[in-house]
Amino acid sequence: MAGLGTDSTRVFRMPIDDATAPDLMKSTKIVNPVISIIKGPQTGNTFEITAPETSVGRDPANAIFLNDMTVSRSHAKIVRTPLGTTIEDLGSLNGTWVDGAIVNSAPLHDGSSVQIGTFTLIYHESSPERIETGE
Repeated sequence: MAGLGTDSTRVFRMPIDDATAPDLMKSTKIVNPVISIIKGPQTGNTFEITAPETSVGRDPANAIFLNDMTVSRSHAKIVRTPLGTTIEDLGSLNGTWVDGAIVNSAPLHDGSSVQIGTFTLIYHESSPERIETGE
């Protein structure tokens, strides 16, 4: 058959330091929400939000460790309830921004953009429709 050459299959490899990140190439629904760093020192890191409360900050004890001086040690927390997911600022120096607005507390929706210091993160509740490769 024509069109079934050797280039019909492509292999995508994740960097070894991202081995714990969910495979976003799958078409299956993500069971737990995830938040991915799309801009900043740790671009590409993805964190699964599994606990009712997930700590975010510069202290390595945080579930989401953002290693940069623009991030407070205990910067924010992500809270999951049956009604949805919210992010709460914990009195950080530079604030927490959701979809371009500085917030004390705000709901997170699929595709919400979160800015913490020099980091920009995207929150996902389901598999993304497209993968941005930068190409």
